[in-house]
Amino acid sequence: MTHARTVEHAGPTVARMLLGAQLRRMRENAGITREEAGEVIRASGSKISRLELGRTGFKLRDVDDLLSLYGVHDDADRATSIALAQQANAPSWWRTYGDVVPTWFEPYLGMEQAARLIRCFDIQFVPSLLQTPDYARTVIRLALADAARTQVDPRLVLRMRRQEMLHRPDPPQLWAIIDESVLRRSIGGTEIMRGQIRHMIELCQLRHVTIQVLPFTAGGRPAGGGAVTLLRFAEENLPDVVYLEQLTSAVYLDKPAETLPYWKVFNSLAAEAQDPVTSIETMRARLNEL
Repeated sequence: MTHARTVEHAGPTVARMLLGAQLRRMRENAGITREEAGEVIRASGSKISRLELGRTGFKLRDVDDLLSLYGVHDDADRATSIALAQQANAPSWWRTYGDVVPTWFEPYLGMEQAARLIRCFDIQFVPSLLQTPDYARTVIRLALADAARTQVDPRLVLRMRRQEMLHRPDPPQLWAIIDESVLRRSIGGTEIMRGQIRHMIELCQLRHVTIQVLPFTAGGRPAGGGAVTLLRFAEENLPDVVYLEQLTSAVYLDKPAETLPYWKVFNSLAAEAQDPVTSIETMRARLNEL
């Protein structure tokens, strides 16, 4: 996947990550500290750190000043970085849903849309990208206070729009592992659960979607008690990202020392879970029970 197609799907998030990674390499190659770089753009070293991680937008003037500081004088190289900075500041398609997208969730939306591989594990709910509208509406209502009921519909529309990437010409590989309890927890009632399980069985027919069921007989869960998502990108310059969503915030891990243990956990879960064919049989058996 080229940078242009990545940014097209992901909005500004991945453009920020790509440019940040470029600027970090340039700074390190020039032997310049974050603090020294910060002085040039009238900012702190921590601001440079946030820029290099792609966690904040870029001012074109700051990018221009940093390129000069790092000794980047080739017009073509400078133009490439400036173009990325412009893309990094462009509005994303989910800006329309700004009222229901918290600031801590927005980076994930861009990374999810740009990922080449998405691995996820959940012990409570069907992962968002696999949910039917009825199931998703019920889950969203569970997470909202009574005062926020009017936010259900826009959140539902956003969730369904996120799923469109599974049907685009260059979809990501989605590898979901769900605990058997997810199939047995009644979310919204029998008919909603029947529709949800049928939907997952249908999605398994897509070559880029893999669903495994972790049976009760597998014992403990090394991933802990919450949902975990691991994202890998096509661009070699971008690190893997582990996303841990909490009630009112999220944790993003992108250092190899932090993400590698999660890869090992996912591999362990995949080995303990039922294979994809057996998982479909388990889902069909549960469907017949309902």
